[in-house]
Amino acid sequence: MRYRSTRGDTRARNFSDILLAGLADDGGLYMPESWPQFTPDEWRSLRGLPYADLAARVIAPFTEGAIDFATLLRLCTEAYADFDHPAVAPLVEIENGLFSLELFHGPTLAFKDMAMQLLGKLFEHVLTERGERVTIVGATSGDTGSAAIEAFRGSRHLSVAILHPRGRTSDVQRRQMTTVKEDNILNIAVEGTFDDCQDLVKAMFADKPFREEVRLSAVNSINWARIAAQIPYYVRAALTLGAPDRAVSFAVPTGNFGNVLAAWAASKMGLPIHRLFIGSNRNDILTRFLDCNDMSVRGVEPSLSPSMDIQVSSNFERLLFELLDRDSEACARIMTQFRATGRMDVPPTAWDRARAVFSGLHLSDEQTLDEMRELYRNSHYLADPHTAIGIAAARRGHEQGVPMVAAATAHPAKFPDAVIKATGIHPPLPEKLADLFKRAERFEILPNDLKVVESAVRTHLRLG
Repeated sequence: MRYRSTRGDTRARNFSDILLAGLADDGGLYMPESWPQFTPDEWRSLRGLPYADLAARVIAPFTEGAIDFATLLRLCTEAYADFDHPAVAPLVEIENGLFSLELFHGPTLAFKDMAMQLLGKLFEHVLTERGERVTIVGATSGDTGSAAIEAFRGSRHLSVAILHPRGRTSDVQRRQMTTVKEDNILNIAVEGTFDDCQDLVKAMFADKPFREEVRLSAVNSINWARIAAQIPYYVRAALTLGAPDRAVSFAVPTGNFGNVLAAWAASKMGLPIHRLFIGSNRNDILTRFLDCNDMSVRGVEPSLSPSMDIQVSSNFERLLFELLDRDSEACARIMTQFRATGRMDVPPTAWDRARAVFSGLHLSDEQTLDEMRELYRNSHYLADPHTAIGIAAARRGHEQGVPMVAAATAHPAKFPDAVIKATGIHPPLPEKLADLFKRAERFEILPNDLKVVESAVRTHLRLG
């Protein structure tokens, strides 16, 4: 399998190359040159496999030519060995035909663990094989940072610098990042929004001398390996509910568009997916796009679902590339204009293609609390704010005879204040995190300034 950029860089790379690179040199995102195809019998053969085995078989076409299957299977087995549920990503029926896909049974209680635990193993394998060392820089709206830190803490082959927007994550999310003591970890609280953090990371990649100096790499969902590692849990859920012999729909609370893109990628591989529903909070750029082709940036507003407090959804570029029939020149032109003007002019034909698969829903904070309250009252299901929005989107799009699966992206204990406000119940942290609020924090508070942040990363590398 070879990979090329959404913006026209024609140099083909293999999986190991794009794993370490993260972002393409031209600022685009890597995409596979073609989509691997599974026949109905091949999908059926995956039924009943342990999660790690299924994941290895689904991901294998993307790593072909770079990582052999035996190695990939070993890495998957190691990655998912310590999840708290034997199914890794269990399905829970909430009401007739509507299911919650629980993706929060990993070490940091969020869906990001599903990909990040495997990424940690993949990075260690490739870097050991090549005898190299890299610096990972990432932006987080709450969960990516802690998942990355947990996956890479103590590594001899890489250093990690995570940027989060100061005061715009939950206390649990922040402390999961800032209480890690390993010397290869740097936490930076940026005076700004998640979009500011994401822009800083992209600017560091665009700064070629800095990028080469510190051997920069990325684990945000701009890294294709993150998307590939998320495809298997959609496959597992669909097979459990009757695929490939019946279609399944999914609803996903969405910020940076990577999680729902993985479901869409599964459909490109031949998995019968009927429709995909996107759940948004008040930062509803994706829903506005689907409703009326309005992809225009507004100010990021804090909400009860901070992981979705995003206006620039990076992974949408990958979908746009496909909607434009892989016209990289048109994709680069539209993305450049978007960054310059804050408005994306998606051609009507491309918008129609998106709407044929995707629908959107957005909830205010009060509506989110109402959904959480109703879920607990009617189904005895305790949901965090993000999951509640996903379930609301699922309920809106549920069609008779088509199983509907909502992605449950975070454990309710990550957002206790919202859960208490909605239900009166204080969700306890699992035993392994019970002392989280007693641990000392360590992080730097920095302005939204590229040179200042780059200097902090350099200093961290010298002292680490």
